[in-house]
Amino acid sequence: MTSQPAPTPALSRGTLDRYAPERTDEAWLDAAWAGAQLLVLGAGNVTAVRYGSIAYGEASGPRPADALYLGGDETGHVFAVRGEAGGRTADLRAVGADLDDRDAGALAHAVGLANWHETHTHCPRCGAETVVSHGGSQRDCPVDGSHHFPRTDPAVIMLVHDADSRRCLLGRQASWPPGRYSCLAGFVEPGESAEQAVVREVREESGVACHTVRYGSSQPWPFPASLMLGFYAVADPSAPVVPTDGELEDARWFDRAAVRDGTVLLPPPVSVAYQLIMGWAR
Repeated sequence: MTSQPAPTPALSRGTLDRYAPERTDEAWLDAAWAGAQLLVLGAGNVTAVRYGSIAYGEASGPRPADALYLGGDETGHVFAVRGEAGGRTADLRAVGADLDDRDAGALAHAVGLANWHETHTHCPRCGAETVVSHGGSQRDCPVDGSHHFPRTDPAVIMLVHDADSRRCLLGRQASWPPGRYSCLAGFVEPGESAEQAVVREVREESGVACHTVRYGSSQPWPFPASLMLGFYAVADPSAPVVPTDGELEDARWFDRAAVRDGTVLLPPPVSVAYQLIMGWAR
């Protein structure tokens, strides 16, 4: 038995055209702003939502310098702004899997951009305060003329299973709800391929040697700035499982029945880990 292709992760379903060439033109952005839909981000990057959809506002007046252009489609253009979000508020991790494709992509984009702008307000070369440009997809230094772009940190997350694909290796952190287990994961280090990172992280976190690394799917994870690269890998379930780096409270092998019948509490559906596990278990 082999794993099935992983379903499309919840936050990888965006449909908006980002209009990359056009958003470099301030006049074009001003025209796009007129009557645009507004995704209002509040404190902590929460947003007003209805079940299954974002409650958008409507743009009016001059375009704020810090308005973030998210893209457009046949229904119009979308910007994200900071403000008081009306209606029910919820975190992207809580609602991302319930939103439709358009809204899930817009909110993931907005949260990622907002996080970057909050933490990268000054030039790393000279220390001068930078200014927002290109609709929020860039910051420019007015002193040394350098340009700065949103940061994305590649991370690998992997569903390790045995050669017969009957059991999978999952781990848990002490801070998680009781009974929850998930895929192993970690950041890609400099000079390392994603596949090499999979092998290293599995060994570091569980003491298990894996091989036959295969790509599954990817998902933006803007908490604050990761791109999760999902993989499957093979390992020998008879090898001792010994968490070694202190990140995991426990790691063990589970059979398909335990995953399917709820014996093990899985990560939430918004996560790529959930999609990898379900792609293997179904």
